[in-house]
Amino acid sequence: MHNEIPTSRPLTPLLDSIDSPVELRALSEKQLPQLADELRAFLLYSVGQTGGHFGAGLGVVELTIALHYVYQTPEDRLVWDVGHQTYPHKILTSRRERMGSIRQGGGLSGFPKREESVFDTFGVGHSSTSISAAQGMAIGAKMAGIERKVAAVIGDGAMTAGMAFEALNHAAHTETDMLVILNDNNMSISPNVGGLSTYLSKIWASKFYNSLREGSKQVLGKIPPAWEFARRTEEHFKGFMSPGTLFEEMGFNYVGPINGHDLGDLVRCLSNLREVKGPKLLHIITQKGKGFEPAELDPVSYHALNKIEPKKAELGAIDAPKKVKYQDVFGRWLCDMAAQDGKLIGITPAMCEGSGMVEFAAHYPERFYDVAIAEQHAVTLAAGVACEGQKPVVAIYSTFLQRAYDQLVHDVALQNLDVTFAIDRAGLVGEDGPTHAGSFDISFLRCIPNMVIAAPSDENECRQLLYTAYQHPGPAAVRYPRGTGVGVAIEQTMTALPLGKGLLKRDGKQVALLCFGTLLPVAQQVADQYGYSLCDMRFVKPLDTELIERMAASHELLVTLEENAIAGGAGSGVCEYLNSQGLTLPVLQLGFGDEFVEHASQKQQLATQGLDAKSIAERISQRLSSASTDPKLAVR
Repeated sequence: MHNEIPTSRPLTPLLDSIDSPVELRALSEKQLPQLADELRAFLLYSVGQTGGHFGAGLGVVELTIALHYVYQTPEDRLVWDVGHQTYPHKILTSRRERMGSIRQGGGLSGFPKREESVFDTFGVGHSSTSISAAQGMAIGAKMAGIERKVAAVIGDGAMTAGMAFEALNHAAHTETDMLVILNDNNMSISPNVGGLSTYLSKIWASKFYNSLREGSKQVLGKIPPAWEFARRTEEHFKGFMSPGTLFEEMGFNYVGPINGHDLGDLVRCLSNLREVKGPKLLHIITQKGKGFEPAELDPVSYHALNKIEPKKAELGAIDAPKKVKYQDVFGRWLCDMAAQDGKLIGITPAMCEGSGMVEFAAHYPERFYDVAIAEQHAVTLAAGVACEGQKPVVAIYSTFLQRAYDQLVHDVALQNLDVTFAIDRAGLVGEDGPTHAGSFDISFLRCIPNMVIAAPSDENECRQLLYTAYQHPGPAAVRYPRGTGVGVAIEQTMTALPLGKGLLKRDGKQVALLCFGTLLPVAQQVADQYGYSLCDMRFVKPLDTELIERMAASHELLVTLEENAIAGGAGSGVCEYLNSQGLTLPVLQLGFGDEFVEHASQKQQLATQGLDAKSIAERISQRLSSASTDPKLAVR
């Protein structure tokens, strides 16, 4: 058991001898516990050096070893769900010495990635995709006449999503030859909620079941015939009440639950199941954060770990004022709004902590709904609540809102229902990379009728625009980024801002910068240095058309800035409006190009997209030069 993160590389002689699962499979089964100990120690060390996902990987050390020991990877396909738990998998599959680069620009991804390794059979980042993908691989192999085994590892949190059950239902219907491993640790990122989670845990933890079992042993243990009868009765009782009933009825050959940290049992069970045809489900019980006591005691806080920085002794150093995270700005607003309006309810799809809703959940438990990993349900649940005159607020990451797009269009916007969306992690998210980036929400929201879209430029504006969106009697979204704001004072008084009205922050000449969101400080640097005009647009929809026309009439070039894809984004909206009014002048749209932005720090990512001050100034200069040589340059 470890109590601290090691700061020097631990001795791992057995692990160091393994460069791929081929060497792993050459070990004797007796050597596997030592390998598990060394792998866990190395994982603790490497994540301490780089930061990254943590607790989930510790919980699947033994499972990862057993899977690569039994299955002939990469020829056999191993599909991980979500990907938070795949650091041990990466270490065992020829990437041990590159773990120091994980989640850094040009380094390893924090998630499975097909381009990175043949052992990463499916790229993931969102939950509940593994069973569908594994089934597709099994079907594909069968069509090609290849004898290949396929296994999917999914957590009990991810199993709550409708997509997982769709896949289970179809796999059983087609009798697909595949193994589903249900990793039951009663945790995803937040504590799991819902009927399935309750069903999986309550039987094995119930005092009635355990007292019956232990009492029977004590009373009947000395009477072999009576004890044998009781044991058989217990097995019938267990079968009637166990989670296996659910999966057996769906058509799966259910085995378990077994201890997911017992390598001997895992290897024997997986070896047997590998030879069984048809759909199979192995239920294992693990502990998130296994082997690191702080993570075992607090798995929520240790879901991920920040890089451990060396302590600096600086005499007379004064701590800078602590900046507030945008998720906490939202959480504070939600509590304040709830205190004013008894109709408010908060809804989140399994992201209570990440979305800043912990305090709200504690103070207003009867008005807080964590629906588990079920984004589609979250949005339509909010629509139903709004039908009854209540005021739902859906807190959801931009990347996860993509999963509920039909519900957003059909169930909310089409009916013009009063639902407020607090869209967290809008824009680039740094080390988590493209699977978690909010690169497209402006584009996919802007085309939906009845939607209001706000993009605050700082913490205070975020609070006020959340209030504005909440007061709007229809669907409204406020998008804000991951991380902290710039440190502006946050007004406690909540004021509804004029809908669709921006602010002229600086009146300059030649070039007008139209900024949508938190790129405003960078745009301010450029505007101040070159004497350009600067507008904080505040709203993507409706646009401040009056401000746009005023800037178009008095400037040679309009520049739109947004932390979103250029295609269909806020800049496209500006161009569409100018075109509709017959206004022709050069427009430079700055945002994300037609690509997925790879993982790096947020600062590095913005620079690669030309959204740092230096790049913005250079691109404006280039466009002005082009315009001077071609006066007929049309709106881009």
